[in-house]
Amino acid sequence: MSLTVNDFFRPVQFREDFDKTDYEKVKPFIAFAQSLSQVTYQSVYLIDYYKRNFIYVSENPIFLCGYTASQVLRYGYLFYFKTVPDDELKMLLKINESGFSFFYDLPVEDRSKYAISYDFNLKQPHGNLILVNHKLKPLLFDRFHNPWIALCIVSISSRSEPGNIRFTSSELKKFYELDLKKKEWKEKKNLHLNKREKEVLLLSAQGLTMKEIAYRLAIDINTVKFHKRTVFSKLKVKSISEAITASMDLALL
Repeated sequence: MSLTVNDFFRPVQFREDFDKTDYEKVKPFIAFAQSLSQVTYQSVYLIDYYKRNFIYVSENPIFLCGYTASQVLRYGYLFYFKTVPDDELKMLLKINESGFSFFYDLPVEDRSKYAISYDFNLKQPHGNLILVNHKLKPLLFDRFHNPWIALCIVSISSRSEPGNIRFTSSELKKFYELDLKKKEWKEKKNLHLNKREKEVLLLSAQGLTMKEIAYRLAIDINTVKFHKRTVFSKLKVKSISEAITASMDLALL
């Protein structure tokens, strides 16, 4: 059975119609997305679940995959059918279904506090694949608490494989990971980095070598190595870039 765009929107069932007056509320969010795109290297776009389309797409060559922003805006979800490998498109549908299941199980008052994050490949103009990280957070809801407008941020992934699916709330200090095979969300323990681990991580992110970090913090280089290993173990990552991404996602810094 082949996938369609409607498969991705099936979980959201609206019981009301939006008119021009309602869409006046959307304009400030489009303006916000435009401003955000001017101060970040990341791609920014907005999904309209009611119209089942995109309503804003920023200029960014990595995400656009050779298309123009206006073309991607016109394609909407068809863009993914053009740029995502078939097996990962099926993965995205599973993530979509599991994500909405998680979302609708949340208390109504918490639905605006969570964001979902996952990695997948995009086909670039010359045929090569680039693994990107995709974050999605609802901005506007209908009166029945369905997501109406959602903000999406796309950046280069620090991981090596697609997947890595998380629902996180920095406000509630909670995060969950999805087991795709079982389609189960598992809550993870609230992680904590101590002061020294944060210092080592932040200085590493600035490009300092372990020897330079040891000098800056007035500690032995073996102590620096110990703290890095501990951070990697806590976050289940293999590199500094992965550690930085994970720690920011989990609001640990």
